[in-house]
Amino acid sequence: MTPAENAQLALLLEVAGTPKPGNVDRERDLPDLRFEHFLAGAVGAGAGLRAAEAGAPVGEAFERAVEGMSQQEGDNTQFGSLLLLVPLVRAASEGELTPERASAVVESTTVADAADFYRAFEHVDVLVDDPPEDVPDLDVRRGADAVPAVEERGVTLYDVMAVSADEDGVAREWTGRFARTFDAAERLGKLTGPTSDRAAQVFLELLAEEPDTLVATAHDRETAERVRERARATLDGQEDPTALADELVERGVNPGTTADVVAAGLFVALERGEVSV
Repeated sequence: MTPAENAQLALLLEVAGTPKPGNVDRERDLPDLRFEHFLAGAVGAGAGLRAAEAGAPVGEAFERAVEGMSQQEGDNTQFGSLLLLVPLVRAASEGELTPERASAVVESTTVADAADFYRAFEHVDVLVDDPPEDVPDLDVRRGADAVPAVEERGVTLYDVMAVSADEDGVAREWTGRFARTFDAAERLGKLTGPTSDRAAQVFLELLAEEPDTLVATAHDRETAERVRERARATLDGQEDPTALADELVERGVNPGTTADVVAAGLFVALERGEVSV
């Protein structure tokens, strides 16, 4: 398979894993977001992923992927996953997929890439934190309206991610050599059984190690820490993973950042032959 095809497969395998507490999976839907929306989102993102593979700028390819992903009734299904996958696909298209090559791709992003990133917010609603007080004009929720400020300040897409890295787990992957992504890929390769089951296991492991930043943004840090503790208890056999999954869906607690990292890890594992389907 090509890198773009492996990226789409990674999106499909991620959502097929079950149980993934708080997330849509093949056995659970959220009130306004269903399993089928994720399948359609993965298909729709294809044009942008193929553009990344062909060497298009990261921001342009990402905006195209998000636009295609958004063409289903569930709105935002895989924004964070695509933000990780697009530069990884670009890196894989240039040679061996390594943390060093992936880092080189994101570190070389431009002001134009940042502008296209902001334009991507025109296509879907994305839950994000408030911007730092010293850069209110760079609030991503402004979408295309923020592009003049982006261009005036001369910030690259990597710069934008660096501003958010302390509070956002996806941005932290960009600035941290995709550490959790490559770790997830290694874990997936060491497990046995169906790949979607391995993905669900790695999801729980990652969730047990770090509070999910989307949960912290949507709720608070205490909630995110409590979810982390309960994921740890699930791995230790003290909680039932299916019951926890159902409860978090019922409460609307969605550890989506962890799912994004798992999707990226699946892509790396597929590209490097650590898992196969």
